Amino acid sequence: MKFIRTLYLIAALSASSTGMMAQTQSSGYFLHTITKGQSLYSIASMYNVTTGDIVKMNPGSDLKIKAGETLKIPQKNSGAAQQVFHTIQAGETLYKLTQRYGVTAQRICQANPGLSAENFRIGQVIVIPAKATDSEEVIMNEVKAGQTPPAVATASTPLKPNCRDMHKVARKETIFSISRLYGITEAELIAANPELRTEKLKKGKFLCIPYAKDTTAETPAGNTPAVIPTDDQLFNESKKETRKISTIKAAVMLPFMADGKGNRDEQTRMVEYYEGFLMAVNSLKEKGASIDLYAYDTHNNTSSIKTILDRSELKSMDIIFGPAHPDQVKPVAEFARKNNIRLVVPFTSKGSEVFNNPAIYQINTPQSYLYSEVYEHFTRKFTTANVIFLDAEDGDKDKADFIKGLKEELKSKHIPFTGLKGENITPESLKGVMNPTMDNVFIPTSGTNVALIKLLPQLIVTSRDNPDYRMQLFGYPEWQTYTHDHLASFYELDTYFYSSFYTNNLFPEAVQFSSAYRKWYSKDMLNSFPKYGMLGFDTGYFFLKGLSQYGNKLEDKLDKVAVTPIQTGFKFERVNNWGGFINRKVFFVHFTKDFELIKLDFE
Repeated sequence: MKFIRTLYLIAALSASSTGMMAQTQSSGYFLHTITKGQSLYSIASMYNVTTGDIVKMNPGSDLKIKAGETLKIPQKNSGAAQQVFHTIQAGETLYKLTQRYGVTAQRICQANPGLSAENFRIGQVIVIPAKATDSEEVIMNEVKAGQTPPAVATASTPLKPNCRDMHKVARKETIFSISRLYGITEAELIAANPELRTEKLKKGKFLCIPYAKDTTAETPAGNTPAVIPTDDQLFNESKKETRKISTIKAAVMLPFMADGKGNRDEQTRMVEYYEGFLMAVNSLKEKGASIDLYAYDTHNNTSSIKTILDRSELKSMDIIFGPAHPDQVKPVAEFARKNNIRLVVPFTSKGSEVFNNPAIYQINTPQSYLYSEVYEHFTRKFTTANVIFLDAEDGDKDKADFIKGLKEELKSKHIPFTGLKGENITPESLKGVMNPTMDNVFIPTSGTNVALIKLLPQLIVTSRDNPDYRMQLFGYPEWQTYTHDHLASFYELDTYFYSSFYTNNLFPEAVQFSSAYRKWYSKDMLNSFPKYGMLGFDTGYFFLKGLSQYGNKLEDKLDKVAVTPIQTGFKFERVNNWGGFINRKVFFVHFTKDFELIKLDFE
């Protein structure tokens, strides 16, 4: 009897769990599992809701969210005429979703370019595109019901109900081109649409696209497909055909400010970026690549962007680099999405377009994602460290979010930390917080040169007075612009700093590029972070080489683009299944006590 009660209890719990999962799809919200680097802002941007909407359904999420936890996200869209978000549940397949929502597998795959058979799993959120409102919806419903659409299948043989898609014939399309598009034979296409034996192919006609012959058995009486297609089959059939690009059309949109108006320093940086970009184009052309390059001056206003986007040739671009200003990115991103053009955003890390636009590549990593990478690498590198935060009280609060997040990460990994402030930072107090048996890592809470000038003398004296203590200094990307002033101190204090952009002027590639740049333009690059000439070369070379090698399959081959960047690291990941790519590459630069300069490259 006890055993039977236990079975009843298990069954009840199972039913309750299933009901809860179903409820998330129908009662006004769905579930999102937080991943590394996501912030409340980025999650809200992904789903076109406000952070307030999320906090209302998840009290306390405005104070702290953690990777691995789930959030309820309000389902803003509703009805067949709008797209919705769906959290994949246990037992669901792509085929089941097509049946549930009345949209084809191809349309789901098109709406979720990051989705594949490998990552189609429980907890993943995907976009379900809106139902078609024209005759395509009627056809799909009839196919789903096992009926013959009379307006389409005019021959005596009825249309089979195992269509995997409905294709609307475009001008100049042929039976051969359509069958090639879907990876089937002409005979298979004609068998599914027998009227093609006697009728000409007309623009606007809907054709049934059958499943491949070896994946679906003949339809038995009752109009039910004998074999339900697997996720692998549906994803393979939805893949776009590989297309090489014989001549790459690339546009650069930057505020060159040729009229002399605007910020002079910004103009100089943008020109330097373009100069490095031209060197990349020249290098690739020497290797056989064919590239048509178009350059546009965006000035420093959005009205210039509208004028550029109205130019007829822009719709034929394969890739656009720019613009520089955050407020100019949105209209260019929308243009790129509409015309299926890749958009590389080289400078700004702000804006939310990347979270909903699959065409975007964001080079400069958004802050929350960058910090999460640094935290992970830091806690791996300094697993047994004693961390001391130093507040020089220089008035700079720019690193407050970084320090707050790092402290939370240290706490979760049980790495001890403490802090000193202002006048309390002396050689005596520094020795007092150190541990003689551990690595003692000092982290200023500010990245300014003023803070370094205040702190370095105290740390140097402490290091010299306590040679048996292991001391390291850890800091920020902007420190690479201070090396001229503090190089000897960095070496003596065994210093690290993190960055997504870095080059050692003694590296062979950097020496070679700097020499070539000087030869091309009769000048040296600015001493800036990053060096814009190198940034232009790295971004141009990476994407143009990738397009010349892989054509329209570049997104599937990003990790195969073999380049040795001079300054910029590339590690692109999609932010979600329907959005664009962010660059998550982070280096640690290490000035060792042996006067070596090492770039630690994390995979």
